[in-house]
Amino acid sequence: MKVITLLTDFGDFYPGVMKGVILSLSPEARIVDITHDIEPQNVFQGAFLLYNSYRYFRDAVHVAVVDPGVGTERRAVVIESKNYFFVGPDNGILYPSAVEDGIKAVYSIKEEISKLVGELSTTFHGRDIFAPAAAMVANGDYTYFEEFDSGELKELELFDYSIGGNKVRCRVVYVDRFGNIITNLRELKGKRKGFYFRNIEFPFVKTYLDVDVGEPLSLIGSFGTLELSVREGSAADMLGIKRGGEWIELEVL
Repeated sequence: MKVITLLTDFGDFYPGVMKGVILSLSPEARIVDITHDIEPQNVFQGAFLLYNSYRYFRDAVHVAVVDPGVGTERRAVVIESKNYFFVGPDNGILYPSAVEDGIKAVYSIKEEISKLVGELSTTFHGRDIFAPAAAMVANGDYTYFEEFDSGELKELELFDYSIGGNKVRCRVVYVDRFGNIITNLRELKGKRKGFYFRNIEFPFVKTYLDVDVGEPLSLIGSFGTLELSVREGSAADMLGIKRGGEWIELEVL
């Protein structure tokens, strides 16, 4: 029984239709929703959250669809890695995860696969291309796939921050429901007292309880990257940051 995970920016309704397609073609599949709350068209955020979730599954087919280029000439792909399959648009969303696990082969998905669904829209390839492709992978059926050179894949670098002196330029990748601001900055070498941003000091601590309620803090969170937080409060509200994608510059203290 194959596990198929879904990660999209689709919100409500659309993922349910994708599940219907998958189960009609691969009835034994087990479907797990990672999230459907990726910010609309935020490919970088989708890649980051896929990268931080794929390895916690065993022998899974990971479907990730954040697809601003839907209906264009961009490839629809299946990437076979050492332990997984990744299905989605060739816009970089799959690349960091597949590379980390070790790419074995890559395939373009033929549009004819949509015949299995009976539809081919220019706006919902999650239903018409990627869902049936995931089902076919689960079934071990490569009829609608064509192998190509992995060097042609669209690349995406998740950890593209820069460090110069006591200044760090990094991305806000994700704002979680607690208002924690997750960046793509991996732990800096050496000791640091904290970070200074928008006239607010964020002392660097190990746990939330190391500061008083309502006080700002910074730490390395579960993503293995720097987070700006407020104990029992919202750093996003404090700083006026609501979405991922913003570049920020921090002063290292």
